[in-house]
Amino acid sequence: MGDVRQDLGDQAWGDVLRAMDRTYAELVDYQEQLESRNAELTDLRRFLSSIMVSISDYLVVVDRGGVIADASASFCAALGQEVAALAGRPLRGFLAAPDAARLDEAMTEALALRRPITLGADLVTPGGPEPVEFSLSPQLDRRRKCTGAVLTGRPMGELRRAYERLEQSHEELKQAQAQLVRNEKMASLGRLLAGVAHELNNPISFVYANTHTLEKYLAKFETYFERVQAGASRAELISLREELRLDRNLANLAHVVQGAREGAERVRDIVEDLRRLSADGAGEMNDFDLVEVARVAVNWIERGSKSALEIAFSGAAQAWVRGRPGHIQQVLMNLVQNAVDAMEGMARPALTLDFAQAGDTVTLTLTDIGPGIPPETRAAIFDPFFTTKDVGKGTGLGLAISHKIVAEHGGALEVVETPSPGAVFRLTLPGVGV
Repeated sequence: MGDVRQDLGDQAWGDVLRAMDRTYAELVDYQEQLESRNAELTDLRRFLSSIMVSISDYLVVVDRGGVIADASASFCAALGQEVAALAGRPLRGFLAAPDAARLDEAMTEALALRRPITLGADLVTPGGPEPVEFSLSPQLDRRRKCTGAVLTGRPMGELRRAYERLEQSHEELKQAQAQLVRNEKMASLGRLLAGVAHELNNPISFVYANTHTLEKYLAKFETYFERVQAGASRAELISLREELRLDRNLANLAHVVQGAREGAERVRDIVEDLRRLSADGAGEMNDFDLVEVARVAVNWIERGSKSALEIAFSGAAQAWVRGRPGHIQQVLMNLVQNAVDAMEGMARPALTLDFAQAGDTVTLTLTDIGPGIPPETRAAIFDPFFTTKDVGKGTGLGLAISHKIVAEHGGALEVVETPSPGAVFRLTLPGVGV
């Protein structure tokens, strides 16, 4: 009996030892897991600390009351304080007065809806208010309860200053472009004035010469009529008439008056063309005949040209379009002038303007007999500042401006590839019924 009790005691004692061994093993395993988790937590803390130190944007962790729990080094640097000095202080105290109330409202909304809220606020820094755009996100624990919020912010001051500098540079660029456009227009105006001066010189000289002749005739007739009033004899008057050649002067008088009138009418026509050229340079869109506008443009280029041009009009006798005649006039003068410049030095330069209207589209094709446009040049022909002319003879803006004007009219200006010599430009504009 005693042996049985002893066996039972040994067995119980063995069970206890085995249970202790299992418990010890579990404790060792738990200790290892705890140490591993602690190492992971330490690494995570170190990683988060490195983020807080290296991140350039602002990062602030607050509790439900908006009290700072942690902050990035960039945020601390902006405020000029250490993290330890910020911890435990309400974030609203570092914002401008109107933005503090907005922060409380954004916190309440973000925690209630559990979604990020964007907030713009002025951060009070030693250097003055710094505009910041904050993204406020609720912070949740393992039970999905809101324990606070995380705010990430990007300082907008430098971005705003960069935008202001960009805006200033853009304004300077626009002014430079406007100046270049004015220079191009002045260059066109110079060529135009040269043509006007040359064209006006001939009829004005003709009128002046005829007026001078009329003054001489008037002096002779006054001399004759003075002798008539003085009672000179018939024989004396006949002799005086032959001496002054009044019969021949009287026969020429009609021609002199007619010549003076033609010269004056020529001046009037030139002034009328100039008025039409300057009119409608800007303003409302009007219906006008493209053929007539092209004739005026060609006339002005011919007046300023040093060589005789053979310019032919073909196709439709009228081509009505809608737009600003003055602007289209500038485009056509530019195209014709470029053709004339390309044919400089040729014995018989020639240009053809062909008009066609198909449906609601009017097409003008300008063809010259110059050297043409090489393929490598054709791709950049409408680029600003691109020019094949010598320095001082072109800004490279004429075709670029013309291309823009035509596009603003809802049309197109393009270079047409052709196997024959010369350059071909096609101008397309919306047509109107008459």
